[in-house]
Amino acid sequence: MSGAEIAGAARDERALRPGSGEDGELLIDVRGLLKTFRVGFLRRKAVEAVKGVSFGVRRGEIFGFLGPNGAGKTTTIKMLTGLIAPTGGEAFLFGARVPSPEARRRIGFLPENPYVYPYLTPREFVELCGRLSGMRGAALSRRAMEVLDQVKIAYAADRQVRRLSKGMLQRTGLAAALVADPEMLILDEPMSGLDPVGRKEVRDLIFAERDQGRTIFFSTHILSDVEAMCDRVTILREGKVVVSGAIRQLLRGDVLRTDVTLAGAGEGLLDELRAMGSSTSRRGDVVVVDVQGEARVREVLERSLAAGAQVVEVTPRRETLEDLFMRRAL
Repeated sequence: MSGAEIAGAARDERALRPGSGEDGELLIDVRGLLKTFRVGFLRRKAVEAVKGVSFGVRRGEIFGFLGPNGAGKTTTIKMLTGLIAPTGGEAFLFGARVPSPEARRRIGFLPENPYVYPYLTPREFVELCGRLSGMRGAALSRRAMEVLDQVKIAYAADRQVRRLSKGMLQRTGLAAALVADPEMLILDEPMSGLDPVGRKEVRDLIFAERDQGRTIFFSTHILSDVEAMCDRVTILREGKVVVSGAIRQLLRGDVLRTDVTLAGAGEGLLDELRAMGSSTSRRGDVVVVDVQGEARVREVLERSLAAGAQVVEVTPRRETLEDLFMRRAL
């Protein structure tokens, strides 16, 4: 199965899950959020990091928050979680205007670069986060080990954090976000520092948490993960929203181009196909012809067969989230 087919199957599965509809309760409601930083000597220069961002996250969905470096993703997340104050606009968590101590108790937060005291162990750090959330005693100890096991780091529960790899540190931060059993997870780059196996385990964890009724909001640079996992997405560029909506509506399945794989294609045929506007690339014993537009595919096939070439494969290429991201966010 090709990567496009896998992503398509994931979208079909996502559409069947409960909680992924368009009419759920808004747990995050962002309206015209602005953030200006004062920088430079005497802080006289104003830099607009976030410029009127608006979006909403519904209960029970997995929501992807995307953008290139410097787009304003982390700044927006910090405003949502009350770590910094907005310059303008407003945001609501669970219907309460941010900042709201009550709303913050209902979320689990993983920052982009989680800081864990280096002399603590993962067990001690997660228990500390639990105590800050009001948990105590044996119940806290049990829950700490439960989430450490959930993120596959229980084997290192009593190892000092300064001896952990970046991926293990990321898992520790994720366990801390889960310990208080929050209604919603806000995760800033949750797969940072993880190897492919670790990324899959975090994806599976996110699906499991959503299946238990949790709402997941996460930012990432890994577009294939967003396309396979998310119900809806918002993309930022230079502090502004450039794309927002349901994945299945943004990626409607239109064929952008078709790859025609040929064996035994001579240079005369390839020159003729290039003159028609198609590009060609040789891959071992075959040549892949990139045909733009569905209307030209039949003509390419007819000319190739007439010239004695063998058609090995015809592969339609539909728009992916990466295509959309490159077209709208860069």
